[in-house]
Amino acid sequence: MWPEPVLRQSEHRARYAAALDRLAALGVAYPCRCTRAEIRAALSAPQEGVAAPAVYPGTCRGRPMAEAAPGDAIRLDLDRALDRAVDRDGPLAFAERGPLHPGTHPLDAAALRAGTGDVVLARRDIGVAYHLAVVVDDAFQGITEVVRGDDLFAATPLHRLLQALLGLPVPVWHHHRLIRDAAGRRLAKRDDARSIAACREAGLTPQAVAALAGFRSAAATG
Repeated sequence: MWPEPVLRQSEHRARYAAALDRLAALGVAYPCRCTRAEIRAALSAPQEGVAAPAVYPGTCRGRPMAEAAPGDAIRLDLDRALDRAVDRDGPLAFAERGPLHPGTHPLDAAALRAGTGDVVLARRDIGVAYHLAVVVDDAFQGITEVVRGDDLFAATPLHRLLQALLGLPVPVWHHHRLIRDAAGRRLAKRDDARSIAACREAGLTPQAVAALAGFRSAAATG
């Protein structure tokens, strides 16, 4: 069973707003008015001799939060965030207990810049974004071990950075393998992957569903 009561993000907007206010006070957040089309255009037209960036190019970086308007995204100034977190907490790292990436992982600033960049923390019109919500929610619920799919492993350094900036408790992480189809694509609703209920409705037994997911039955493993 999941914990009760179920956490609904729509009922905890004040906590997210407080986290955004703290990041703004640290000088690591800024408003961004770029549209997706403008960002795509900037990414596809690098300057001569400069490789095209894979993340947001920082067009609005440096804008003060006082200029934030309805509809703006609020982004993390990654370089400033790295400076602020290191100055206060020393070198940052996170502990991984899963079998895919076991051990302690120091934060790699260069990898963060190339992999996530100045991520969106919130949007004035739709509220908090995933990266900020997940660290605030984990702390609020007292989560001590975060268990997630391996596709989210690359985001963990960013989450650890946000925890340091916000003064939140640090859990340990366990990233598990993903269930993939015959072509190697992960099974996901966005890709119209079949649900377990759909498989059962099609007449598949629990053993057959488990086999499709790559699990061996208890009987088969002895």
